[in-house]
Amino acid sequence: MSLATPYTDKTDEQKAICEMVRQFADEQIIPNAEHYDHEDSFPEPIVAQMKELGLFGVTIPEEYGGMGLDLTTYAMIVEELSRGWISISGIVNTHFIGSYLLMKFGTDEQKQRYLPQMATGEMRAAFSLSEPELGSDVAAIKASAKKVDDTHYEINGTKMWVTNGLLSSLVFVLVRTDPQADPKHRGLTCFIAEKEPGVAENTGDYKGFNVPPKIKKMGYKGVESTELVFDGYRCPVDNILGGERAGLNKGFAQMMDALELGRVNVAARGVGLAQRALELALRYSQERRAFGKPIAQHQAIQFKLADMATQVEAARLLTHRAARMKDAGERSDIEAGMAKLFASETGRFCAEECLRIHGGYGYSKEYEIERIYRDAPLLLIGEGTSEIQRMVIGRKLLERHKI
Repeated sequence: MSLATPYTDKTDEQKAICEMVRQFADEQIIPNAEHYDHEDSFPEPIVAQMKELGLFGVTIPEEYGGMGLDLTTYAMIVEELSRGWISISGIVNTHFIGSYLLMKFGTDEQKQRYLPQMATGEMRAAFSLSEPELGSDVAAIKASAKKVDDTHYEINGTKMWVTNGLLSSLVFVLVRTDPQADPKHRGLTCFIAEKEPGVAENTGDYKGFNVPPKIKKMGYKGVESTELVFDGYRCPVDNILGGERAGLNKGFAQMMDALELGRVNVAARGVGLAQRALELALRYSQERRAFGKPIAQHQAIQFKLADMATQVEAARLLTHRAARMKDAGERSDIEAGMAKLFASETGRFCAEECLRIHGGYGYSKEYEIERIYRDAPLLLIGEGTSEIQRMVIGRKLLERHKI
């Protein structure tokens, strides 16, 4: 007689880490999220605890002071953080993309210089693609860098929608270095732009790197989203990602590689937000009574709960699959796009269904779902809109199955 082993999609190590992060979310993030959301203020005490837990160095190799964990484990951590509040996950997500770019494309000197401080959270990173006049058309970037002497490039232009734009110490910024390049994307370079964290108008070595007041948003509060203004900012040649010889005009491919991870990030955030909405809906529907019984006993509510739970599980599986493919060294452009598309739409769907289940109370700021409902739309836009995901998925499918 064979013995069936219990199914699990997590290793023992992943279970332990996820339980630790979930406890952190339950005890420190969820009880305080409403305060920081209402004040739109940076959750510094929570971030300080995240540093102590080592969450800024999850994927950074142990030789640089990190945990050296894989993307799949990181996605599980992001889900748990986002279940608490997606703004918290946003603080580590852009930082994670920066560390990934360094680990994959950085020179040995760049890795030695930045990764140890990034692993502890002492130095936090942001990355910047978008600009005021472009959204999804990355190849149309106008911000530029021109070599002014043997040791420096001068960067000029404005970037937009930069998470952690003010409080970061490093910004991985994509700018144009070859105006004549054809096609245009071959003339883009990624620079590691240093600045003083928390300073709006930099001076000294960082003069010309300015951060206007943060953008006021419907949701995704607490973490700042900013413009970046480069006005004669001098960036060392050594700060071209991968070095001048290997990295000049190679920034587009580097950033697109990183965006596959970014889309897994956003997918994990969608799963976490949707999971929390499901939990709130399950609890409220069993507490709230109407027509003589808990509303959970009404078939209309049960159908909503069933659809929510099914979509959450499907989104989680898509996200884990994309992450595991990337960990295995496989191209995951289609899978990451599918995960991001489905999980972000699931987040929006579950937030709305949860609010509907709460009725009038869901519209009140006294209930957590009101914040979640405002946060959810961000996931439909960040790292490529749902429409862009469908374009990418469709195009790549035809490439893979060309007849």
